[in-house]
Amino acid sequence: MIARLRDCLADTRPGEVHIDPRFYGLSAVDSAFLNSLFPANPTAAAVLVPLVVHPAGPTLMFTERASGLRKHGGQISFPGGRVEPDDSGPVGGALREAAEEIGLGAGFIEVIGYLPDHLVITGYRVTPVVGLVVPGFTPVPDANEVASVFEVPLAFFLDPANRVKAWRKLGGQLNAELEEFHWEGRRIWGATASMVINLTQKLGYGDG
Repeated sequence: MIARLRDCLADTRPGEVHIDPRFYGLSAVDSAFLNSLFPANPTAAAVLVPLVVHPAGPTLMFTERASGLRKHGGQISFPGGRVEPDDSGPVGGALREAAEEIGLGAGFIEVIGYLPDHLVITGYRVTPVVGLVVPGFTPVPDANEVASVFEVPLAFFLDPANRVKAWRKLGGQLNAELEEFHWEGRRIWGATASMVINLTQKLGYGDG
C-alpha cells in the first residue's frame, strides 16, 4: 500500500487542483449556492494528512479539537492551520502546525504529495499535505488546541460501506446530504471527510 500511495501522489503539486463543489454529493444547484458563500480571496492554510506506516498497514492520524475553541471546537481534523509569512509554503505551514499541535516533528515525516485544495466557509483555502510518519511517534497534544489524537486504519476508509450519509445545514439554509465516517464514537465529517474521500479516490477506490 505504501508503494501505491507513493505512485498515486508522485506527480501532485500544492494548489494544483481546486475542488468545486467543496463537499462530495452536492447537486449543481446546491454547489452554486455553496460557492457563493466563499470569500473571493481566502486565507492560505495547510493541513498535514499523516499516514503512520505500521507493519500491519498504514493508519490515518487525526486530532480531536479542544471543545473550548471558538471555531470548530470538538471537531475531528488533521493537524494544520494558517500558512504564516515565515513558512516555506504549505509544507512549511503543515509541518509547523503538526509540531505545535501534537509534537510531531519534521524528522518523523516524509512528504509524498498533495491532495486538491479545499475551500472552507470560515474563509480559508486549505492545502492538504500528505506525509508518511515513522511509527513509534508519541503524540504530545497542545491542550489549548487538541483534546486527543487517534489513528484509524486506512483500510477502513477504503471500504465504501463505511461511508455514512448525513444531512447537514450549510450556510444557515442549505440542507445537503453529505458523506462522513463514524469510528469508535467519533464523527469524521465536513472538509476532513472530503479530504479522506479524495485520498481514497487517488488510490482508485470509490467514486471519481
